[in-house]
Amino acid sequence: MPFLLKLAETTGWAVFAVVIFYGCLRLFDTLDPIDYRAEIRDGNLAAGVIMAAMVIAIAAIIIAVLLSPA
Repeated sequence: MPFLLKLAETTGWAVFAVVIFYGCLRLFDTLDPIDYRAEIRDGNLAAGVIMAAMVIAIAAIIIAVLLSPA
């Protein structure tokens, strides 16, 4: 039974992290006036680098929060 409890807890935190990650990316898209997705489709390398940096930064923050002791 402890295995199933840990599995459910891990799944719950993973879903929570994905929801927070998606929300942060949507917030960034809303607050920044540049449409990065269209720029990336047009081949703008700088827009791709900025979005990659945002993804890495948001992921690092979420991982740090989830791994911090309660």
